[in-house]
Formats: sequence, structure tokens, C-alpha cells
Amino acid sequence: MSAARALPEHWRRRGPLACLLWPLSLLFRLVSCVRRAAFRHGLLPVQRLPVPVVVIGNIIAGGAGKTPLTLHLAQALSALGHRPLIVSRGYGGTRDDARQVSPDGDAAECGDEAVLLARRSGVPVWVGRRRADAARAGLAQYPECDVVLCDDGLQHYALARDVEIAVIDRRGLMNGFHLPAGPLREAVSRLAEVDAVVLNGPDAMSFAGAQSYRMTLRGDLFHRLGQPQVTAHAADLRGLRLHALAGIGEPARFFDHLRALGLDFIAHPFADHQAYTAQDLTFADCDALLMTEKDAVKCHGLSDTPVWVLPVEAHLDPDLAGRVSARLVELMHGSPSS
Repeated sequence: MSAARALPEHWRRRGPLACLLWPLSLLFRLVSCVRRAAFRHGLLPVQRLPVPVVVIGNIIAGGAGKTPLTLHLAQALSALGHRPLIVSRGYGGTRDDARQVSPDGDAAECGDEAVLLARRSGVPVWVGRRRADAARAGLAQYPECDVVLCDDGLQHYALARDVEIAVIDRRGLMNGFHLPAGPLREAVSRLAEVDAVVLNGPDAMSFAGAQSYRMTLRGDLFHRLGQPQVTAHAADLRGLRLHALAGIGEPARFFDHLRALGLDFIAHPFADHQAYTAQDLTFADCDALLMTEKDAVKCHGLSDTPVWVLPVEAHLDPDLAGRVSARLVELMHGSPSS
């Protein structure tokens, strides 16, 4: 098993490796607190945009469902009459400059999540190491946009924000240590300060003092990679020799979804943001491959075996988009915060 895949294992419990790294985690926590205080007290510059900013992030390292939530909010807010612009760091991409991401963009340059958002959201998507610069460039080209959605930016304090949303999945906070001994980027108390905590999945634990929303990811219709008009239900794939790949924050979540659809397959977990090669997609006794949309944006042309992609949609209970929309209206009209 690669180091990239094995790393999260010592985050799950307070074992020997986690305890060995614990002193470093105290240093990380101190630096994190000092850094945030520097932004809060004006010692480091904070840029405010001319439109409201909604930040979607988490307090742990790794994926927890931020991108599906960002996609949901972009589509739901658009339906409510808003005109969102999505900004992302473009994690996994090689470019640092501010640039727009096209639906057929190169994930190696812009990041897999950014390309996925550009394909699915229907709104402009910009990436850049400095999110404020990317947002300003996007707003200059799309002046009709009236809200910025910042994907994975909770700790990016150089950008002022009006609404903060934290996502927690069923792994919770694991061993509760800060990096590198555990997954925490910030203290657990940070969750009491955000506007909403989104619990991804029925098994995600809630946190006292935070307004919580339950998110479920649903999807049962596959499409062929490179041929999105060709679709299949799970029943159409049963009986085939299937191999499933997932290079996301928690691959087991995708595999559990497939099992819930009644599919039998051999599971192949990869590191988050895996840069796939043809060898990664080559298996003996394989009739078809199954993968997430995030993986699919990097796999076109890598396999002669049929590849079936499973899109998912986020569903929120209660209605988070409605609450965010109401807050945006307050901000636009100068009303006091609720």
C-alpha cells in the first residue's frame, strides 16, 4: 500500500504513530491559531470582494463532500435567481495563476474538482492559488455574478467571507489530533463559529452548538465515459465482471454506494486526486470499470474496457440553499444578520 493511501490510517486512532507525531501537532495547532489571529487583527491583509462570499470547507484534511455540496449550492442558488461564481484552489492542478476552467479543461492543470464543477454546475468556475485574485478576475469577466462560492476555503483567511459552511462525513474527526498526528486543520471549537455544519451521510455525527444539515448523495444512473448519452442502470451491469475505482477522500463511501445498488465488484481504492495511468485501469477478467465523476475527468482514453461513471446529486435536509439565499438577500439590502 502506498504512503498516500496509508497516511489516513494513523489518523483514525491514537496509536503509536499518532502519539509519536503528537508534539508536532501541538506546534501545528499553535501556528494555525497565530495565523488566524493575525488575519483577524489586521496583521495580515484580508481582501473583501464587492459581492458576498460563501465558503464551503471543513476542519479536517481530505475530502468530506465539499465539491458535491458546492455543486448543489451553485445549482440551487441559480434556480432561486442568484448568479454564482465558483472559485477553487484547483487542488491537484499544476497552474497557480488565476484562470477560468472550461468544461473540457485539463484536470492536470486546473484540478479534477474544478473541471467537474465546470462541467456540472452551469456557472463560471475560476481557479487560482490566491482565491481573491481568481474571484476578481471572474467577476470582471462575468459582472452579472452576485455571489462567490469558494470551494474548500475555510482556512483561506486572506479572503473575507459572509457565510461559512463546514462539511463533516461519517469519519467524523477521527483521532481528534491536529496535523500531522491527526486530520484536524483547526480546533473542534471552530465548528461552533460557522453558519452551518453539513453532515454528509446518515452516519455522520452531529456537533453541539452548530446549525446542522443532513446531506445525502444520490445517484443510480451510470453513463459511459466519453459517451454521456449512453446510460445504464445498475440492473444492466449485474452479472458483469466489474472493477470499481475511487480516488476520493473516502473511497469506501463510493464502494458502499455501489453495493447498495446491488452490484458485485472488486474494489480498488486510490489516493485522493490520483493521477491515473493506463496501468491503473488495466485488470484481468474485467468486463467494465466503475468510477466516480471526479475520477472520470482524468481517465478519458486510458482504457479500452468500457468505463461507467456514476454521477451523484446532493440532497440537503433541511433546505440549506434557501437559508443561504435569504442571507444573501439580507446582505444585498443591508439588513442585519439573522
